[in-house]
Amino acid sequence: MSRHLGWRLVAVLLVLGAAGWLAATRPARLGLDLRGGTQIVLEAKDSPERQVDGDTVARTLEVLRHRVDQLGVAEPSLQRSGERRVIVELPGVYDPKEAVEVIGRTAQLAFHPVLGLAGPASGEPATTGPPAGDGDLVLADEDGGRLRLGPPALTGDAVGDARAELDPQFQARWQVAIELQGDGGRRWAALTGEAACQQLGDPTRRVAIVLDGQVISSPQVDPSVACEQGIGGGQTVITGDFTGEEAGDLALLIRAGALPVPVEVVEQRTVGPTLGEAAIQASVQAAVLGAALTMLYMIAYYRLLGGLAAVALVCYGLISFAVLLALRSTLTLPGIAGFVLAIGMAVDANVLVFERMREEHRAGASLRLSLERGFTRAFSAIADSSVTTLLAAGLLFFLASGAVRGFGVTLSVGVLVSLFTALVVTRVLVELVTRAAAVRRRPGLLGLDGGGRLAGWLATRGPNLIAKGRWWLAGSLVALVLAGAGLVVRGPNFGVEFTGGRLLEYRTSRPVDLDATRQALADAGFPRAVAQASGDGNLTVRTGELDEAGEERVQRAVAQVGGQAEELRDEFIGPTIGAELRRKALIAIGIALVVQLGYLAVRFRWTFGAAAVAAMFHDVVILLGLFAWLGKPLDGVFLAALLTVIGYSVNDSVVVFDRIRERLRGRTREPLASLVNNACLQTIPRTVNTGLGALFILAALFVLGGDTLTDFALALLVGILVGTYSSVFVAAPLLVTFERRSRPRSRPEPARRGSRTAMTGRRS
Repeated sequence: MSRHLGWRLVAVLLVLGAAGWLAATRPARLGLDLRGGTQIVLEAKDSPERQVDGDTVARTLEVLRHRVDQLGVAEPSLQRSGERRVIVELPGVYDPKEAVEVIGRTAQLAFHPVLGLAGPASGEPATTGPPAGDGDLVLADEDGGRLRLGPPALTGDAVGDARAELDPQFQARWQVAIELQGDGGRRWAALTGEAACQQLGDPTRRVAIVLDGQVISSPQVDPSVACEQGIGGGQTVITGDFTGEEAGDLALLIRAGALPVPVEVVEQRTVGPTLGEAAIQASVQAAVLGAALTMLYMIAYYRLLGGLAAVALVCYGLISFAVLLALRSTLTLPGIAGFVLAIGMAVDANVLVFERMREEHRAGASLRLSLERGFTRAFSAIADSSVTTLLAAGLLFFLASGAVRGFGVTLSVGVLVSLFTALVVTRVLVELVTRAAAVRRRPGLLGLDGGGRLAGWLATRGPNLIAKGRWWLAGSLVALVLAGAGLVVRGPNFGVEFTGGRLLEYRTSRPVDLDATRQALADAGFPRAVAQASGDGNLTVRTGELDEAGEERVQRAVAQVGGQAEELRDEFIGPTIGAELRRKALIAIGIALVVQLGYLAVRFRWTFGAAAVAAMFHDVVILLGLFAWLGKPLDGVFLAALLTVIGYSVNDSVVVFDRIRERLRGRTREPLASLVNNACLQTIPRTVNTGLGALFILAALFVLGGDTLTDFALALLVGILVGTYSSVFVAAPLLVTFERRSRPRSRPEPARRGSRTAMTGRRS
């Protein structure tokens, strides 16, 4: 074990040093719920080409969301307000003027043929002049001259991608490279081919690139371009006197798409956090308590190995936090809760290793060999469960957007850091400790002797779980029917983030305490209302749909805390998680499941993948149905919990399947049902310890975390319990059923001992 200890120790120290430096020097980027941010209110305006309607505002909202994502702002909030307005809230944006300039520009891009000069240069700003002909425009070019332009040959819809880069010939000059899509390449070749037929120096040899009614560049077609052939290949560049920042902004606008109508910034203000200090402190205390209980349990069960795992988990927390800081991720309260939960679930990799060590030690292996085999033989299960999770996280990042995309980043970081801490940090700690003479003389300190009675009982007298597989599946079917009935009869209770609601703004006669305001709103019947400071001492309240009586109750609750309450604004607001975002999230999740099924089919068999996906579907439907029966809201926090449950369910099934695959390789004549049953019994210690590691944290969050995290913790508590059940009582029986149907010939039964029949040779 000690051959590679040196470089492993150096790697651990370097990583921990870099993580500590990042944590000490780089401030955390807090979300809207913890710190607040910048709020920008944009209003769509009619244009000569298009009038503002519902579809126009919806399209405007999606383009703005795309631009915010391109800006690198994580966890933003965008929602429709009234008939024409869009509210954009940006956490961690330190230069709101720059954000306004980028997200508020119309960015209507067009490429025009130049028909000639319209007159001498003038000092007037670029404006749309009177038509010089049918459909012609007169615009000032970048040098102050006036160009007469024909109708646009192609628009921004033909642009597939745009990026800022340095000119390869003049490294000090920035340019914007554009890739055209669809029919754009052919039309660009026709436009430049016609211009190439003109004489060098003639204005008609130029092509004008117009953005928002201004000529940003009117380059001349290069002499190397042949007449009537033009610039082919579907690629071109915009050149000009750009700085790197200007080229990047221009590429962003072109890439993100054009707003269908102009927008005007009607309001810009800072907003306070949506959560109060009391809620934040309670949640942090619950998280710390839960993590401490998890570590104490590990120490009590695994003794010295558990203590080493606790140290590794602290390292996991530090490294994960540093990576999120390096990626400039925005930390929200649900994100922090999920991060702490990941610490509990990171116990899983250590538990897999430790249980393998115990098995090898009980089988008679030496201390050194037990430790070596523990890491080696647990690697397969750790790797497969990690890869399936990373596949899902990667697809969520590339295909989804908004909070779902941020969840993919956090999940990927958690999985990769968990691998490093379990396979490198924990291994280094174990090797260093086992070098001590006291430990070598008393190996019982490591806790390798624990669990022997339970393991022996499970191996000799353990219950035959698979024999009653049909009953387990029948019970699960009943649970699915009840859950489905809840979704049909009661229906899902979508929160404000999915349905929208009302935005009320008040000016109060005295400063208000946000925690007291939230409590007053809860007492008035609005426990999910969001109250936050806005502008110069004003207060905004966001809630679901309100009738006149409900609006009066809200105003009385505000007046109870802040004295006289004057209503300044009352608007209907749209969802922050709109139809487009939901569609992208569902597509990403669907593709992720198909990819996971394919991976499991390659690594195992298609039957394993089908059983794992069926168990995951079972867990998701039961969780949704339970929340429907309880009337709990489905919001962004629940969405994060649901994604976590999906990952946990597949991960749990993969660990069980890995043990089944191992036994299939070693004992081919054992009946399939018996083999699967024994594999399930062998994974019970790991399942119990991993589940308890997460349940300690979730129970603390549920009891102490306050209203904000109660439903989050409840969803994960239910999801982990149901996921643990389904991995053994749903996935395993389904696997046996699928295998028998795919392989009609059953495995031959081994010969029984003590048979009374025998065959002997003929006596002489």
